[in-house]
Amino acid sequence: MAIRSLRRTVLRALRPLQSSSYSTTATGNSSLFSISNYSAEPSTSANSWRPNFSCYSISCRRLSSLTEEESHGPTAGNYCSLLTEEEYHKLANSTIHDLLEKLEEYGDSVDIDGFDVDYGNEVLTLKLGNSGTYVINKQTPNRQIWMSSPVSGPSRFDWDQKAEAWIYKRTKQNLFKVLETELEKLCKNPISLS
Repeated sequence: MAIRSLRRTVLRALRPLQSSSYSTTATGNSSLFSISNYSAEPSTSANSWRPNFSCYSISCRRLSSLTEEESHGPTAGNYCSLLTEEEYHKLANSTIHDLLEKLEEYGDSVDIDGFDVDYGNEVLTLKLGNSGTYVINKQTPNRQIWMSSPVSGPSRFDWDQKAEAWIYKRTKQNLFKVLETELEKLCKNPISLS
């Protein structure tokens, strides 16, 4: 039933079509939707043509390159050249161990069922019961600290020499500030990590 409805919708959209391929463009340099590889066949009405769906493909694609501001993925770059592996491990380990200590102290000041902080295999896990779980770990090949948050989702923090902090390049936010804001919101109790 749903397939028939989708087919009718597509057919209505293609009704004025009389060629064997279709493309719609939202802007001059990006094709967002296309249907191809079909042959036109006469429909029941006298003057209209519609695609034969026995052999077709539908694809959504973007032909233009995304700018860094448009991109939702990680920024391309060679971060290995910014920090040596030894410097990276020293900074990342220090950061994660500081977080571990401060989060354990914070756990004593909040009343949340299921609050637990654990560190093992270079992964820091903060469980907040029904409010979710944070996972913070090192990503050595990229020289990053990765965080999975129940509030903001996944983030990848790079060391910023000028700020002397781990910064998420997409949002320009500091790792400690993100955690402070989100934990205060979830636990209803302020925390200072910096």
